[in-house]
Amino acid sequence: MRKVKDIDWGNLGFQYRSCDWRYVSCYKDGSWDEGRLSDDPNVVLNECAGILHYCQECFEGLKAYETVNGDIVCFRPELNAERMAYSAEFLCMPPFPKERFMDALDKVVKANIEYVPPYGSGASLYIRPYIFGSGPVIGVKPADEYMFRMIVMPVGPYFKGGAKPIAIMVSDYDRAAPHGTGHIKAGLNYAMSLHAHEVAKEAGYPENMFLDPKEHKYVEETGGANFYFISADGSTFVTPKSGSILPSITRRSLVYVAEHYLGLKVEERRVEFAEIGEFSECGLCGTAAVISPVGLVHSHEGDIVFGKGLEEPGPVTKKLYDTLTGIQLGTIEAPEGWIHKIA
Repeated sequence: MRKVKDIDWGNLGFQYRSCDWRYVSCYKDGSWDEGRLSDDPNVVLNECAGILHYCQECFEGLKAYETVNGDIVCFRPELNAERMAYSAEFLCMPPFPKERFMDALDKVVKANIEYVPPYGSGASLYIRPYIFGSGPVIGVKPADEYMFRMIVMPVGPYFKGGAKPIAIMVSDYDRAAPHGTGHIKAGLNYAMSLHAHEVAKEAGYPENMFLDPKEHKYVEETGGANFYFISADGSTFVTPKSGSILPSITRRSLVYVAEHYLGLKVEERRVEFAEIGEFSECGLCGTAAVISPVGLVHSHEGDIVFGKGLEEPGPVTKKLYDTLTGIQLGTIEAPEGWIHKIA
């Protein structure tokens, strides 16, 4: 039997915990070095490092799980590697090669394998790769040196209570600018959402619904997850389409699950806020949250309630959640290439 750390796995929050090892590689003189595992959680930077002045940074989020048969796996990590490379290029940073990303993933998870929560605990090993400008720069331009790091930590559910319905509010603020950086996973997008998130928290809501920044007419995403909706008759899975939202890997996977596992019709289209009251279910989806049902959306015009509100998730959301987590944990057969076995 695999040895695991003495941790209260069932009561983990979604928060930072330093593990024994992380992976580090540095970019200098036009190339990435060979990379290494490090036991030092601290980063030493020049006071003029590009990340500190011009926010050159992008990151990813993925998880490792123990499956029902004891394997340690990750869910579609190649897509994280590809998305991170795209984000880096858009921010004028050197992409970390996909094959190097996968090698770093295997090494850092194996090195910290005792931190992978046991099957059935409801927890997972969260993996955070990121690239940032480490070289000094004072003029507004890309840095010359960069650092890639991949850290891990055991985490519980992103929202307290797991897959229970939450109430959210429509934000008066914009998450991203039209034709800006909303479609990449850059830290600056999350910085833009922090004030709006704190406003929501003060009002009693754990998340926001951001509308499109141009017309404030169409549903976009939250600060950290994509939306989906279920039609009134339960037959159609609808997810907003926009050039200023992040293309969630979880959302892309749910689109496939909805169509090929549950037999639903799928629509990826612009969703007007004015029409969301016609849907029977609403949910958030992303790596951290997996699926978080939304029972109520608050706006200045009043509240929109889905199904049984905050009592329980809708029936389609339950099936989506059970199917996706079943694929991740090995109780349901996965599509070819979705599961990457590490140990």
